[in-house]
Amino acid sequence: MSKLHPLIKLIEEGEHQQLDFKFAVNDSRKIARSLSAFANTDGGKLLIGVKDNGKIAGIRSAEEFYMLQAASELYTNPKVPFTVKSHIIDKKEVLEVIIEKSKNKPHTAPDEKGNMKAFVRVNDENLLANGILVKVWQAKKDDFGVKIHYAKAEKFLLTFLEKNPFITFSKFRKSAGISFQEAEKILIDFILLEIIKIEITKDLICYKIKSK
Repeated sequence: MSKLHPLIKLIEEGEHQQLDFKFAVNDSRKIARSLSAFANTDGGKLLIGVKDNGKIAGIRSAEEFYMLQAASELYTNPKVPFTVKSHIIDKKEVLEVIIEKSKNKPHTAPDEKGNMKAFVRVNDENLLANGILVKVWQAKKDDFGVKIHYAKAEKFLLTFLEKNPFITFSKFRKSAGISFQEAEKILIDFILLEIIKIEITKDLICYKIKSK
């Protein structure tokens, strides 16, 4: 009985938070968004030459590798490093692109309008990171420490989250009766202290108590 190729096992997992299939590399900017999302989240792998349904198509030319390089060199900032392994299965070449979780985030890439934005990997999608998450990353790099003033707004936030599964930025700001900047700072500080966490989905960005 022949041993199953490790890449086949990987493909059988299907696309998820740390795995993405790409039939072809024909847009370096789009690939840059995937590099940004993986580096900004938990790291992961891109399989180039694999269709969304898991069927192996193989890369069409060496040009795809150079477009992958261009995605990193020209369209991510700071540059997202990666390593590549080449696999031959049924005479078809698949590139396994490995991106590590970065300590230097946020890494940005062009959005559909060409504006440099940070992306995150959520399940099998690359989504935009919001401003609060970007500022949390920057604060972690700066490492200035956090000071919390447990005033009315902070108390409201924790009391609300004890009784409700989540809160949105707008709900928090309006209910606490504070400015945009005040609400942003409180949420950033609470995330840095790991009291709350941010959750980003395609339809909603919200904040929840971080479970121990």
